[in-house]
Amino acid sequence: MAAQEATAGAIPVLLAPSEARSRELSGTVPTAPGVTLAGASRLLSQASMGATMYDIQQVAIKGMVPWLNEQFAMPQLMHRWYIDNAMRKAGVGGWGTQDQFYESFWQQVCTGQDQLRQRVAFGLSQIFVVSFVDDNLGSSGRMMGGYYDMLGKNAFGNFRTLLDDVAHHPAMAIYLSFLRNKMETETRVPDENFARELMQLMTIGLYELNQDGTEKLKNGKPIETYTHDDVAGLAKVFTGWSWAGHDKSNARFFGTIEDPWRDWLPLQNYPNFHSTSTKQVLGRPLTATTAEGELKEALDRLFNHPNVGPFIGRQLIQRMVTSNPSPAYVSRVAAAFNNNGSGVRGDMKAVIKAILLDDEARRPGANAGGRVREPVLRQANWMRAFYASSVSGKYTMWSMDDPVRGLGQSVLRAPSVFNFYRPGYAPPGTALESADMVAPELQIASEPAVVGYLNTMKNAIYNGMGRNYDIRTGYVKELAIVADEDKLVDRLNLLLMAGQMTPTTRAHIRNAVRSIQMPAAWNTDPADISYRRTNRVYLAVYLTMASPEYIIQQ
Repeated sequence: MAAQEATAGAIPVLLAPSEARSRELSGTVPTAPGVTLAGASRLLSQASMGATMYDIQQVAIKGMVPWLNEQFAMPQLMHRWYIDNAMRKAGVGGWGTQDQFYESFWQQVCTGQDQLRQRVAFGLSQIFVVSFVDDNLGSSGRMMGGYYDMLGKNAFGNFRTLLDDVAHHPAMAIYLSFLRNKMETETRVPDENFARELMQLMTIGLYELNQDGTEKLKNGKPIETYTHDDVAGLAKVFTGWSWAGHDKSNARFFGTIEDPWRDWLPLQNYPNFHSTSTKQVLGRPLTATTAEGELKEALDRLFNHPNVGPFIGRQLIQRMVTSNPSPAYVSRVAAAFNNNGSGVRGDMKAVIKAILLDDEARRPGANAGGRVREPVLRQANWMRAFYASSVSGKYTMWSMDDPVRGLGQSVLRAPSVFNFYRPGYAPPGTALESADMVAPELQIASEPAVVGYLNTMKNAIYNGMGRNYDIRTGYVKELAIVADEDKLVDRLNLLLMAGQMTPTTRAHIRNAVRSIQMPAAWNTDPADISYRRTNRVYLAVYLTMASPEYIIQQ
């Protein structure tokens, strides 16, 4: 079944980098009313894993709303399909490997047309965190791929369905330790890990919020959203849940009888291990009489809490647009969460449109400094901007966790359930902290990490990325204009900075490129000609990606 699904789903969403490159328009591009190429590039910096010139032109021609609607309708290509096919070709069984997941992830980054889904899924993966770093998940490529697929599937669905799918996924059950969670006894209480984090990190947060995300106060102090009794009650809801299968025997609960697809199928409840005592959630007992009914009622209660819109909305704004959205911006996004205009709560399409089409997202200078472009996105930007492709066809890329030899971040390898960085992090002792502003991504920044990024990107720009430099680009479009420093810098400015390069930075890069003189007319040495031309491009790309205007996504 997986092979048939993969065959059916692969064609509509993949576009070879060389094909995208060949589709670029030359000359003047007919843009939709109110849209510029720079504005289109800026939208893509927020709504994709990276802009290509082809993408920029398509957004500019179609308009932003039509492009978003087109993205919402894009089919999804599952990572699980890729991993199943890779195992089948290798003639092996099991749950796949991390490497197979990363091959699929980077293939979709480079070739996937469903870029909005990929960007939203990446943001959701930093809210609903599971991690390969956990020893119990490190060798479960298909399970983790299936989890990421689930986030992608729900990126354009309803938040309530997302909660349900997260709560039923074996990867989350393993990561936050409620798989095989058993009812309480005189000497044992149910594991409370997931119950606590589901409320604290994934739905309502620690304190009651106004719609604009500011904290409600009582006697000058924030009001807690839940108590330990609520955590204990919700933990009981998550007792008795274990592997999917054709029966509910004790052997299947403990995993000694295995369904071959249990690593991605939704969990089922085993009555022999489910708590039958009263369960309090958010200050009130649940009234349902079955395990499935209790879970539905508990998730409904969390979903309908007024905190969810501002709490989740603010984090998605941070992952896509700006680290410091104004209360008014948060309120507008929360309002879209609360009601999509047709009385539906939790409509992710409405939330995404509210985030990306808001004045603070669309008007340069209106979003309080933007956000630090995180390492995974910098890596993806380079691949997409220059139409990188895999020599082997497998996009073999190892994890890039090492901040000195890599980039200090790999998707699905957060060090804890709190993600790579906290949404409220501000570098201590800085002007940001004094101004009561945050910069989450700087929590993984350090002097070694800054140097590591520069060294890693220099090597990537010159040689490629991945095992044996498997992912490479020929800079075909850049080499075609390399003799004109202004055209070259203008292209990079549009591709990587959405036209926001300062005159000072532009002059520095142009002068640096000009310092590598083009070969004289009498020079017929092919090696020297190639050296001068390619090094002009390498230097221009490197200096652009090292500049503050690139690192800060405005």
